[in-house]
Amino acid sequence: MHNNSYLELDAKAYKINIDFLRKHFQKGVLFSSVVKGNAYGHSIEKFVGIALEENVKHFSVFDSQEARRVHAVTGNKATVMIMGWLNNEEDLEWIIQNQVEFFAFERARLTAALAVAKKLGKKAIVHIEVETGMNRTGFNAADLRWVQDFLQKNKDFIEFKGLCTHFAGAESIANYYRIKKQIERYDEIYKQFCAKDLKPKQRHAACSAAAMMYPETQMDMVRIGIMQYGYWPSPEVLVNYYNTKRKKEDPLKRLISWKSSVMSVKKVKRGEFVGYGTSFMADENMKICCVPVGYAHGYSRSLSNIGRVLINGERCVVIGSINMNMMVVEVTFLENIKRGDEVVLIGTQADKVLSVSSFSDYANLLNYELLTRLSADIPRIIKR
Repeated sequence: MHNNSYLELDAKAYKINIDFLRKHFQKGVLFSSVVKGNAYGHSIEKFVGIALEENVKHFSVFDSQEARRVHAVTGNKATVMIMGWLNNEEDLEWIIQNQVEFFAFERARLTAALAVAKKLGKKAIVHIEVETGMNRTGFNAADLRWVQDFLQKNKDFIEFKGLCTHFAGAESIANYYRIKKQIERYDEIYKQFCAKDLKPKQRHAACSAAAMMYPETQMDMVRIGIMQYGYWPSPEVLVNYYNTKRKKEDPLKRLISWKSSVMSVKKVKRGEFVGYGTSFMADENMKICCVPVGYAHGYSRSLSNIGRVLINGERCVVIGSINMNMMVVEVTFLENIKRGDEVVLIGTQADKVLSVSSFSDYANLLNYELLTRLSADIPRIIKR
């Protein structure tokens, strides 16, 4: 590889994850693959290609730019749904023209969609997001009458495809009461809509954690992000799975591996400082190597002096502060280390594993954060 590092995406691991998830969902539940944040760092273009091969037919994104990227790969082979940001005037034409679906949680978005739909003579496909207790986006109770009237009046131009909400932390049992209240609130609102002869084609609310912890939230569709990439939303969700299924083995496989190589090897004398500042002093004569990966690539500075990498089948410690493009690793005990040796930052080497969650433990980073910070410039290679 000519690059300083690369990411490997394991297509077989995806198949294992998706088979596990599909088995876990109730019959007839639609699987929506959430690919926001550059497919959680995996690359939208590469990842969507892998998902299509496994017959995934629905993708959820955060904004219209991500929607365009997914649509460029899927064409008409899959549905694309925008859950967050879109620019009313500029984006709606493209969205409605291409039958991209989108959340509406404000009056302005609905009225803008109506205007564009009339102009194009084509229906806008809308998912009404309702506020159930997350207090982020979603129509409040006071707006619901207006929304219902609007949908009834404008059936020719607005297709009421979905009624949806989002849970406030289903991955933690600490939020149990709050989530239960949200489920009740959603059911009430659904009944209100049905009473007005407005029955949505799809009801959806569940993310990975909710789909696992509260099976009743699976409804018509689940929006699955982190678990399809091989990670659990939290240790609690995994333990809950072990306990309910009496299993002791993680059924998910990580897709991503991050690899680089040794750039240089040298010796340092006892008492010398290594790298910027004085955060690391050699307490004995040691051998170090430089690896051409740093915080510009998404390897967080908070891993300074605590990160681990795998070289020659052994776990080695990152010493000194992480630089923009480089890190220093202590390799005193590796006798045959040389320039060009493989360095694994995430993944497996020999019989050792470095998972993304091991980073989170060291650096207080969420799986999600570390993955989405991986620079889009790092090449992604699909391993089949």
